[in-house]
Amino acid sequence: MKIPKTTLKQIADLIGAEYIGDPKFPITGFNEIHKVEAGDVTFVDHPKYYGKALNSAATVVLINKHVECPEGKALLIHDDPFDAFLRAMRHYRPKETCTQAISPTAEIGEGTVVMPGSFVGNHAKIGKNCVIHPNVTIYDYSVIGDNVIIHSGSVIGADAYYFQRRGDGYKKFESFGRVVIEDDVEIGALCSIDKGVTSDTTIRRGTKMDNHCQVGHDSYIGRNCLIGSHAAIAGVTRIEDDVILWGRVCVNKDLVIGEGAVVLATSAVDKNIEPGKAVFGVPAQDVRKQWREQAAMRKLPDLLRDYYQDHPEK
Repeated sequence: MKIPKTTLKQIADLIGAEYIGDPKFPITGFNEIHKVEAGDVTFVDHPKYYGKALNSAATVVLINKHVECPEGKALLIHDDPFDAFLRAMRHYRPKETCTQAISPTAEIGEGTVVMPGSFVGNHAKIGKNCVIHPNVTIYDYSVIGDNVIIHSGSVIGADAYYFQRRGDGYKKFESFGRVVIEDDVEIGALCSIDKGVTSDTTIRRGTKMDNHCQVGHDSYIGRNCLIGSHAAIAGVTRIEDDVILWGRVCVNKDLVIGEGAVVLATSAVDKNIEPGKAVFGVPAQDVRKQWREQAAMRKLPDLLRDYYQDHPEK
């Protein structure tokens, strides 16, 4: 999440943290570890991940222990980095209510039709010549390009399904990111595309989604992809251009599906897929290998019957 340029000391004062580094050290954003870039603050609250955070692209690390500050970076020291991180993001992107079907702060392009029963949230942007069918919900800060079609009942920009275990319960990691949908995308009925936690969930130009699809937070879907009905794509997944996911495909989190790959219906993807590869099964693997294995399995009853007929003593 980008913020107006500020300084290390200003952020330290905001969240009540000690700081190590130049008080004028510039800060331009907040991001989770998997999305950080130069100028960002990220947080870490478990020793297992100290090294990853300190060696990441983040310029400032919000941490709960005094450690050596890496060269060229700065530190913020706080007893509860998780809560401090959320508090800082709430300051820069406070939650807003809206009592109208279309927020006064929303921007809607020429020729776009928003049908009855739909909601367009605060600071949302919709481009030209779009069709938003009845009962679509578009959350705050969502960005939708030109010539986009969104069918009835779909939800764009709901919170990420993201919780941290705390004692005997869970602490919600509030979502401050966006959904960005580029030009010429079509979203089927009853789809849900979750916003990024601190950055964007992105669907690139020309991609088409069938009904009942789920796209998790911070995921990226490339250009001209086809996503079949009931597909479930977990958070922080990257799907490259021209990928096809057929019906009821499940994709685990943090994976990359290479350009031009095809995943056949009812498959479950639990590892990265190479560009251009076709896969099938649970877990998904090379189509030809799966077909050979299934052909062999169909022969197994006859093979066992013949074996026991030839070896009655068994």
